Amino acid sequence: MKYKSYPETFWKQLNETLAELKKNQTPLVALFDADGTLWDTDLGENLFHYTIDNRLVELPPNPWEHYLELKKKNSDPRDAYLWLAQIYKGQTLDQVRKWADDALKSLQPFPVFDDQRKLINLLKNHQVTIKVITASIAWAVEPGARALGLLDSDVIGVETRVQNGIVTDEKAGVITYRGGKVEGYKAKHKDQPFLAVGNSEGDVELLEFSSHLRLAVSASNREDRLYKSEYHLQEIAKSKNWHFHRFI
Repeated sequence: MKYKSYPETFWKQLNETLAELKKNQTPLVALFDADGTLWDTDLGENLFHYTIDNRLVELPPNPWEHYLELKKKNSDPRDAYLWLAQIYKGQTLDQVRKWADDALKSLQPFPVFDDQRKLINLLKNHQVTIKVITASIAWAVEPGARALGLLDSDVIGVETRVQNGIVTDEKAGVITYRGGKVEGYKAKHKDQPFLAVGNSEGDVELLEFSSHLRLAVSASNREDRLYKSEYHLQEIAKSKNWHFHRFI
C-alpha cells in the first residue's frame, strides 16, 4: 500500500527543533509506540497468531477468544498483555525470540510506514537516542525494531522475568500501557524526549511526556478494531495543537 507522506510543515518544525536543541546541547531522545505507529500491523498479536497456528505452546481452548475476553476484563487490557508473555513460561528466551523472528517473516512484505523509516533515519543522523515503547511483549517487537536499524535493547515492552535463560510467568517491571509507557521508560532512562509518536488513546500519556513535539498518526479504516481509539487520539491532537497525520 502507498502511504501518505508527512507534510513539509512537520519536517520543517522538526529540523528547527533539532537545531535549537543541539545549539543548547540538550540531550536528544525520541520515543515511538510500535504497532500501528511504526508499521501497519500488530506484532504482538501476530506472534500470538503464529503461536496458535503452529501449536508452539499449550493454550486454553479458543485462545484468541480467551485473549479478547481478558482484554475486556474490568475494561483494562493489562492482564491480557501480560498473559501474552506468560504463555511462554518454560521456554528459553532464545526460542521465543526465534519464534518472533519467524512470525515477522510470515508477514512479508513487512508493512513499515515509509515516512517512519525516513523519520528514524533522520533522527539517527542527528545522533538522537530512539526508544520504542510498546504494550506488546518486547520480544515480539524486537524484530520489527531491527528492521528499522534499531537494537533489541531499544525496545521497552511487556516482559516476564527470565531466570537462567528460561521465561517465567512472573511479571517483570510495569505493564507498558498508557501511563505505564512513561513509567517503563523512566525506569531505564532519565532524559525527557523532545519527540513522541503514537497512534491510539493508549499513547496519550506518552505523547504528553514529550517536551517539544507530539505526533499522532493513524492508518486504520472504519472497519478496524483500532479505528475508534485512533480517531479519538487524532481529535485530542487537534484540540491540543499537536501534529497529527493520517497515512491513508
